[in-house]
Formats: sequence, C-alpha cells, structure tokens
Amino acid sequence: QVQVVESGGGLVQPGDSLRLSCAVSGFSSDYYDIGWFRQAPGKEREGVSRICSSDGSTYYADFVKGRFTISRDNAKNTVYLQMNSLKPEDTAVYYCAADSNPSRYTRRRWWDAQNYDFWGQGTQVTVSS
Repeated sequence: QVQVVESGGGLVQPGDSLRLSCAVSGFSSDYYDIGWFRQAPGKEREGVSRICSSDGSTYYADFVKGRFTISRDNAKNTVYLQMNSLKPEDTAVYYCAADSNPSRYTRRRWWDAQNYDFWGQGTQVTVSS
C-alpha cells in the first residue's frame, strides 16, 4: 500500500526558510516522480515543483523559481522542498503527490494534479509577521 506523508510545515516570518519533507513508502520500485502542490484558502490547488525519478530533472512554477529547491534522497525514499525567502503569499497547505506512471506527457504537464495518483494529507505553511 502506497503512502505519501508530508512534514515540516509551520509558522515562519517573511524572508525565513523552511524545508518540507515527503516520505514515500509502498512502491515496488523507485520509478515514480514526485510533485509538490499547494492550495491557499479560496484558491485552486497549484503545482509548485516536480522531480523526476529517471534523471532527477526538476520543474518549478515561475512564482517559486530561484527561491524553492526540490531534491530527492532515494536511499531514504524522501523528497524535500527547500523554501527560502518565503513570502506571505506562499501561505498555503502544501501537498506531496506521486506519479506512479511517469511519462513524457505527465512530465510535460507536471503542474496538472490529474497526473498524480497518490497524495499526502498536506502540511500547513504560514508566512506572517
């Protein structure tokens, strides 16, 4: 049974950093991509970043480029999202999701939540002074 569990959220001030973790278990192989999404109150869920299992390629939404970094530790089956220079508009519930059947199509549309089939419960990130 596949499980995806996020951790690391919290309350921080603008300009601070935070690292989210996504622990994955239950896959029979390492061939799955991981994406991070977020959803702010009253807004739709949006793609933040994705890391590919095959070659470690990464994708970022424009609004986090240069501030967030996604990485993967295959030995620990964990994906990280390092978030620097946080802004109040980064406040949201952050979700980790796994694409168990990655392809050129799902990677090209990495920001589309429909391309992910296993989701975590989310972790709250609040950026406020």
